Amino acid sequence: MVLSDRDIRKCLASGKIKIDPQPDLRTQLGSCSIDLRLGRTFRIFEHSKVAYVDPFDAKNTDKVTKLIEVKDKEPFILHPSDFVLATTIESFTLPDDLLARLEGRSSLGRLGIVVHSTASIFEPGWRGKVVMELGNLGRMPIALYPGMRICALTFERLTTPVEVPYYRKKGAKYLDQDTPGASKINQEG
Repeated sequence: MVLSDRDIRKCLASGKIKIDPQPDLRTQLGSCSIDLRLGRTFRIFEHSKVAYVDPFDAKNTDKVTKLIEVKDKEPFILHPSDFVLATTIESFTLPDDLLARLEGRSSLGRLGIVVHSTASIFEPGWRGKVVMELGNLGRMPIALYPGMRICALTFERLTTPVEVPYYRKKGAKYLDQDTPGASKINQEG
């Protein structure tokens, strides 16, 4: 069951869902979602440095990307066909009986911006910032500004709390993330 605005308010007030910094519910709370804002940190791909990406070679994945930070009020220009990783300003924590889904915003989608290509689910017990997989499907560069509402989270209640929440998983590679880190697929056994 997807949580309504009433349920999201209750979960925030009780601390069941924690979002830091605390969102402005007047502008960020929707009927069944809460908007998060774009942070200042981006991981860009430097495709001219290596011939191809080998997901199981950590040195290769480190070489092909670079972390950058833009200043407040300075735009990040996302060019057509570009793919970057970016974080939200907010970090959040989920209880053991809720999952969150990352959703794009229609206003940005109408400009050609997608906020995730595959990773849309945050498991029960999640802690950390959202790392978005931003892409520009349009034909023109688009300016993205730190602090703008970039994505939304919806929340779903599970029938029972999970046995192993994300924070207790042995392979929780992205627990407590606060920057857009490179892929850690090479850590899988």
